[in-house]
Amino acid sequence: SIKMDLLHSSGVLIIQHLQRDYRAYQDFLNFMSHVGDPRNIFSIYFPLWFQLNQVVGTKMIWVAVIGDWFNLIFKWILFGHRPYWWVQETMIYPNQSSPCLEQFPITCETGPGSPSGHAMGSSCVWYVMVTAALSYTVRWKDKLAVTLHRLTWSFLWSIFWIIQISVCISRVFIATHFPHQVILGVFAGILVAEAFEHTPAIQTASLRMYIKTNLFLFIFALGFYLSLKLLDIDLLWSVPKAKKWCANPDWINIDTTPFAGLVRNLGALFGLGLGINSEMFITSCKGKNSCKLSFRILCIAASLATLQLYNFVKIPTHTEYLFYLLSFCKSAAMPLTVVALVPYCVHSLMKTTEKKLN
Repeated sequence: SIKMDLLHSSGVLIIQHLQRDYRAYQDFLNFMSHVGDPRNIFSIYFPLWFQLNQVVGTKMIWVAVIGDWFNLIFKWILFGHRPYWWVQETMIYPNQSSPCLEQFPITCETGPGSPSGHAMGSSCVWYVMVTAALSYTVRWKDKLAVTLHRLTWSFLWSIFWIIQISVCISRVFIATHFPHQVILGVFAGILVAEAFEHTPAIQTASLRMYIKTNLFLFIFALGFYLSLKLLDIDLLWSVPKAKKWCANPDWINIDTTPFAGLVRNLGALFGLGLGINSEMFITSCKGKNSCKLSFRILCIAASLATLQLYNFVKIPTHTEYLFYLLSFCKSAAMPLTVVALVPYCVHSLMKTTEKKLN
């Protein structure tokens, strides 16, 4: 439509301005784009928070998974273009050459562009972290404590918005999103996170409930995709556009395709359910050692170190279905490691040490 073309062309002007005037901040903006990567939720934020507060850690995974699932459905409904291919195909510049937008190794996302998954994932998980941190100070009653709570509230929410704005600018700077797409992503993420503030049932969910949720999310997404395909609507229309207009074919990554994100999130949710309902979790995280600060610090350090090793596990991409299967298994292993395997090993080590000292 004409209105959308005008919105996109305005966005292109903003991208050109950022790429021209903020070149000195390129490294910082690329870093902030990595900060907003939803995969950091599973490898960094979750291991930290789960060992400090299991309620917050559990909520974080649910918010991340459901938020990214909604992001996928919205992207399929909205058919949002990405700047780096839109400028090459639009007819809004008939009498002049298309604007030149610089591309970067992280530009060539293959899924639709609206709403931004990075902005949505970043806002929802940081919303959970900020509200969790403030929940500790809101109980303070004396006058000095109330003042301190207000200062803390102002500080944390300022940090929240600085991070979200930085992530949004970074995604626009690398020409992978239009400004309206990142703004939509931020507020959609906040809505999802706020919804889970009033969903306590996830804390007592059984393994059967995790499996049922996984099946529902997968069947709905697959059914939606197949139903529209029967109507001759290809929801993977963005993949060939990305391959055609990406400046470097090596920058195209199967890990950015819509189904790759879906499989990754379903694996993470299944791994969390498997871990929380395991005997190892009950023995270690519900035992007497779970209250010790040393136990939690060791679990955090061991979890973060172990999860970094997963980055060295490269999944073969030559067969798409094999990639999805192995991606599901790898994603499931990460929360399972944080929730059950690492705490159980730390618990066993501390128990053995205590016996030797006695």
